[in-house]
Amino acid sequence: MTAVWVDRACPLCRSVDQSRVVAESNIDLTRLDKFAFASRKRPEYMHPRLIECPTCSLLYGSPVLSLETLADAYRAAAFDGGNEARYASITYAEEVRKIMRRLPDLNGSLDIGTGDGAFLEQLINLGFQNVIGVEPSQAPYAAGRPDIRNRIRLGLFRPEDYSPREFSLVTCFQTMEHLWDPLGIARAVLPLLKSGGAFSIVVHNRNALSARTLGFKSPIFDVEHLQLFSPNTACRLLECAGYKHVQVRVLWNRYPLYYWTKLLPIPDSIKGALLSLAHTSRTGRLLVSLPAGNLICTGFKQG
Repeated sequence: MTAVWVDRACPLCRSVDQSRVVAESNIDLTRLDKFAFASRKRPEYMHPRLIECPTCSLLYGSPVLSLETLADAYRAAAFDGGNEARYASITYAEEVRKIMRRLPDLNGSLDIGTGDGAFLEQLINLGFQNVIGVEPSQAPYAAGRPDIRNRIRLGLFRPEDYSPREFSLVTCFQTMEHLWDPLGIARAVLPLLKSGGAFSIVVHNRNALSARTLGFKSPIFDVEHLQLFSPNTACRLLECAGYKHVQVRVLWNRYPLYYWTKLLPIPDSIKGALLSLAHTSRTGRLLVSLPAGNLICTGFKQG
């Protein structure tokens, strides 16, 4: 990877005060493999220089890889998380079901960072029509079912590709941490929503018990993550973008035991043996629900 590093202001409040350095960068680009910018990968436990914004308390990276460098990295990233994506999509569908009655209708939904489109399948099963997704990485796009792949736009999200008031629901799950300008994206989504439409995001919670217990061995601290949210900053993100009736809740994730094993901060030699055992055993396929340090945050368009 040819890396270009760029300093930036706080992506939430735009403060340039970087007096609160939480951790220096420990990124070693020579240790990154083809899965470094893939979803639900095995953690490398690397992160950029982390700043806690003195103004809004968002934890963000600076300097970080440039937008062009990141776009190239995501475009070329490998993908082997299809099974986990299906389990995640079921969890997300259960959350969408809770707000469906509040939506203006079920005609028009967009999933930003849709991967192989597993969640698009869930939306169709829920009764949504005109379901589309956008995905920057070639590998998950290619891994999608052909009938679902036809609904995915390969590339970065560009608001000009869509019409005003086109969607009743826009989702962005486990993606906001990866975006150079999450506030700009949240603002760009708002005009695309119908009156009463919802923007729903899932983000990592830097204040979760797992993050506080594991510290920088928590998988939320990652080379891909340009910022990390808390309940307060996730709520503020949507409110600053113009959304109303914003609600934030802890999300319980449900994955097979082998996936939880992949996230454990243990030596690679031990983890490799455990993963081999988990992949071939009935126990490894056991589904386990945990509050694994994620938040779901939803805001609505008023008027």
